[in-house]
Amino acid sequence: MNIYAQILIDEAKSRGIDVEIVDEEANLYRLHYNGKSILCRESLTEKTCAMAITICDNKSLTHRMLKNKNLRVPRHTLYQDMEQAVTYMKEWNSIVVKPVSGEQGRGITVDVRTKKELQQAVENALRYSNHVLLEEFVEGKDLRMIVIDYTFVAAAERKPAFVIGNGKETIRQLIENKNRRLAEKTKDESQIPLNRETERVIQRQNLSLDDVLPDGMELQVCKTANYHTGGTITDTTAFVSPFLRKIAEEASRALNIPVVGLDLLVPDFTGEEYVIIEANERPGLANHEPQPTAQHFIDFLFPETKK
Repeated sequence: MNIYAQILIDEAKSRGIDVEIVDEEANLYRLHYNGKSILCRESLTEKTCAMAITICDNKSLTHRMLKNKNLRVPRHTLYQDMEQAVTYMKEWNSIVVKPVSGEQGRGITVDVRTKKELQQAVENALRYSNHVLLEEFVEGKDLRMIVIDYTFVAAAERKPAFVIGNGKETIRQLIENKNRRLAEKTKDESQIPLNRETERVIQRQNLSLDDVLPDGMELQVCKTANYHTGGTITDTTAFVSPFLRKIAEEASRALNIPVVGLDLLVPDFTGEEYVIIEANERPGLANHEPQPTAQHFIDFLFPETKK
């Protein structure tokens, strides 16, 4: 089982809850306790309804549902054709291009400013979904907030992948070396992609994959801050304002989803400005240590075992 399922299985076993592995490849397991049985896939359970999963899987629908509850989201529209996309890119100065359906940062291109970049971004997004979302690019810190049983429990800042030069190796070699370390550390859960989008991000900084990075120089090689694309995660639970905690709880209720990872862009963790950019119905709770997210998860499923 991967780390996202195992952390929850370990917590369940520590309380005397029986665990049945249903399908190891899919990280599917069933928890049994005192005549009650709940099927889980990592942090997704039978307690999350099909409609909530449908809403979270469709980024455009997620935006509309949140906006209808007066929660802030970026300006957005569905892609129709290149002429329409260029118009919005000019109006918003910079845009994010996403597959409407998808996860783990796949197919997303951030901070698109030219028609050439836009064409490539749309092609990339269409590899993962039949529909494409155009979203206003909003500057800010990337904040993942975890809500369990409609209550805020943890937050973490996510930063895009980077490499540090040594004056000897090319940027490509630095990425490959870091990926080997990430593969070992995360059991292949996290890898920096070596693709056209990575090249674009590097070229924006007047460099190429074959350039040698000066010793000590830090270079951002991704725009997305996802853990699965080599991003780093830092616990910020203690710093998040009561206002943002309340917003996360309101969003979970708006989407009718009891366990959710909400992605916000904020200028300041302690403030009240935000936009919600995505909702993940199967958040990786293992990424939020030292916060006791696994304990909160099992408390939610089996409150009678609460420690």
